[in-house]
Amino acid sequence: MNTVKKNPMFLYLVVLTIGSTVGLQSWTTLFNNFAVEVAHLDGDAIGLIQSIREIPGFLALLAILVTRVIPEHRLSAISIFLLGLGIAITGWLPSLAGLTLTTLLMSFGFHYYETTNMSLTLQYFDRQTAPWVFGKLRSISAASSIFAGVFIFFMASVLDFTGIYLIIGSLIMVVALWGFTRSPASTDTVPQHRRMIVRRRYWLFYFLTFMAGARRQIFVAFSVLLLVQKFGYSVQTVTVLFVVNNMINYFLSPMIGRAIVRFGERRVLTLEYASLVFVFLAYAFTDSRWVVGGLYILDHIFFNFSVAINTFFQKMGDPQDVAPTMAVGFTINHIAAVFLPAIGGYFWILDYRIPFIAGAIMALVSLSAVQLIRLPAK
Repeated sequence: MNTVKKNPMFLYLVVLTIGSTVGLQSWTTLFNNFAVEVAHLDGDAIGLIQSIREIPGFLALLAILVTRVIPEHRLSAISIFLLGLGIAITGWLPSLAGLTLTTLLMSFGFHYYETTNMSLTLQYFDRQTAPWVFGKLRSISAASSIFAGVFIFFMASVLDFTGIYLIIGSLIMVVALWGFTRSPASTDTVPQHRRMIVRRRYWLFYFLTFMAGARRQIFVAFSVLLLVQKFGYSVQTVTVLFVVNNMINYFLSPMIGRAIVRFGERRVLTLEYASLVFVFLAYAFTDSRWVVGGLYILDHIFFNFSVAINTFFQKMGDPQDVAPTMAVGFTINHIAAVFLPAIGGYFWILDYRIPFIAGAIMALVSLSAVQLIRLPAK
């Protein structure tokens, strides 16, 4: 992997990924407390802002239009700058309108970077190295998340929200400015289509991407709620779980990338979805707070297997379709975010087990779908 590490695009993505992860983790950690304690918002306003946060992900298709006038790697740096700017000014706008504005800025930055990150990785690294690069970036993200949590933990006792937001946002903007000074692009890559591409033969990629987004929403919306509401997990306990998750993923993510190279996407995704059937069913029926904590960690680990969906496309798609297809895929991935939490919340009130049983069914459907993966010879 020494050749990969010498590729200028690798360092570029590593540094910008650190900025992206620190930004998202900091926003997630601080948002609810800031919204309640400083902005004095109620649950309905907070829910509205959380829904608005997903809009940029749903509009990832617009990235295709932007890359007509801005090189893709430059869009990555601009996205990180918007992420940092949105976070830096959050503390000065403690209102519904203010938080809506800063959340949109932050979210456009984060989601558009994620779109270009996936695209650039698939363009600049071949099918033997791209899975490892995805795994390494996930590993770096885990370490960055731990750093962000520790930083906020210690700064919270000496600074107010405005100061913490300003410091973190400013550091992220410095990362973006560093990105503006780099030129990691190469003329050796295949020129990308600068328009929306939707091809019938990519249907399996689209379907798996949609199902992965739905599975993620079950995890994000209901797993922590289960820990807190049914099993009485405290903030400290959830924080410990979060740290353990990221420590495990720091070491495990590169191994997942190597497993994709060695065993192939179909086998890796089969393991993921077969395991998730049991994970979701166990969520629904366990009465052990220790078991549910272990399930939360396993759930988080299996989420990293989803990079195999992107490397599957790399192997079967046309090279010039990478950038537009990643944008289309990112939009498809966020379709479930628009409606699934609301529907799942309704069924949660009827019986908390229903969303998890639905998750098990979705995992079973995905398990069946990945058996259709057929890849061309290397």
